[in-house]
Amino acid sequence: MEMTKSKLAGLILAGGEGRRFGQPKAFAKLDNGRTFLEACAATLISAGALPVVATLPPESDEPYVESLDSIALPEKGMDMFSSLVTGLRRLDESLDWRSVAILPVDHPLVNRTAVIALANATGRAVVPSYRGKHGHPICIEREVASAIVSGEFPGPTLRDVLREVGAVDVEVDDPGVVANCNAPETLRDALKIRTAD
Repeated sequence: MEMTKSKLAGLILAGGEGRRFGQPKAFAKLDNGRTFLEACAATLISAGALPVVATLPPESDEPYVESLDSIALPEKGMDMFSSLVTGLRRLDESLDWRSVAILPVDHPLVNRTAVIALANATGRAVVPSYRGKHGHPICIEREVASAIVSGEFPGPTLRDVLREVGAVDVEVDDPGVVANCNAPETLRDALKIRTAD
């Protein structure tokens, strides 16, 4: 079974309230009964990521997901970049990783082979592309992650950081990287595309 060549960590950004789903997207379910959070964690872990951290909405009951370290965000309404910094700060406590795959929880259909391809690519930051469209997860090297935590790369978005470090595009054969399942209808559409492929 192919795994990542370098020490990979994982970060799932799952701190949103998920108003369009009527619940946090972390706990929305796929057609197989798995939550988005479980699916994202399983993909990262099966690709060799360890540790894996997830940021969750404030006051969430921390769900048990094997090999996942969950953090409830300190306040409501935190933007994605603040959630990213919170998760990276937790990961920074662990010494045993060289790069991190950052996966928004509304991309639960990503395949492990895409994560492996990104982790094995060369670049300070690596962005997946499917048929010319950018997607997720994004992989960044530890020095970039540490610079985000320290404020050297203040954002205000991850896109700004990627532009600053000169992110590299990697074409992958996985429609899951561009399947943003941020509402029930987009999830249905993404599942249809996956079935058709």
